[in-house]
Amino acid sequence: MPAITSKKLLRFLQKKGFYITRQSGSHMILHHANDGTKRVTLPLHNKDIRAGTLSSILKQAGIERSELFTN
Repeated sequence: MPAITSKKLLRFLQKKGFYITRQSGSHMILHHANDGTKRVTLPLHNKDIRAGTLSSILKQAGIERSELFTN
């Protein structure tokens, strides 16, 4: 799985309808605009997101890996 930064992933999630609800330290909490039950926690560290963490975030968001890397 290719590496991606938190900033790029945040922009992608916002395009998919997620908005920032709050931030706690170095983690941002996002909810989906249409479905309030979809909640994603995004780490804002200054390095690429690890593959396992990225898989978990995409699973929480209900997004396929292929959608992320084809855009």
